Amino acid sequence: MTVKKRSGKDEGDRVAGICTALRRAIIERALLPGDRLPEDALGERFGVSRTIARHALGQLAAEGLVDLRRNRIAVVAIPTFEDTRDIFDIRVDLERQVVRHLAGKLNDTQTKQLKAIIEAEHEARHGAEGTSIRLATEFHVRLAEMTGKPILIRYVTEICYRAALALAAFGRPHSSECAISEHLELVDIISTGPAEKAAAMMKDHLEAVASRALLQRSGGRSRGLMDILAPYAE
Repeated sequence: MTVKKRSGKDEGDRVAGICTALRRAIIERALLPGDRLPEDALGERFGVSRTIARHALGQLAAEGLVDLRRNRIAVVAIPTFEDTRDIFDIRVDLERQVVRHLAGKLNDTQTKQLKAIIEAEHEARHGAEGTSIRLATEFHVRLAEMTGKPILIRYVTEICYRAALALAAFGRPHSSECAISEHLELVDIISTGPAEKAAAMMKDHLEAVASRALLQRSGGRSRGLMDILAPYAE
């Protein structure tokens, strides 16, 4: 019985590891919307069975980052311009709930965790744009996790990933400087409250992100899947 439990945990860890790697590759624009994700190629790159690769793709499909098509064909999800406005509208409502729950309740450890992500954003501001988008997404997901509310965490996480995919797919250059200053202001307001002031600030921040994005289509690229995923499989 002990061996089976350990084996199940190992499989879960491998699935989680592949999800983390593919999530980063998608949000950082290494993988583009419509790119195929064959189970056998993923299994080879990450050193796992096709079954484990399939489970990872299923989890990413539930998050809205991957589309599962007929004959077990998986591709990076293709967001639309029409869907993106709805995504941000829903995101505003969900994340206002997040800050209402957290306002005036952040402890020192939580504040340090959030500021560590913001510091990473600051350090990455002159690097690859996709890294800034990923870190900004991690900031919002971490806020949701701090509520300790499973349903809210689930839906905020999914909508944040969907928004990140849209920004990475066809948003204009991400304004990391603006995001950093707004994130710092958010932490300060959430720490002190009141709740409605924090909720209003979150709404203004997300509306500004959507406004700055001014969606546009991105160009293509020709590298193969194995080469693209090489740095993410390490």
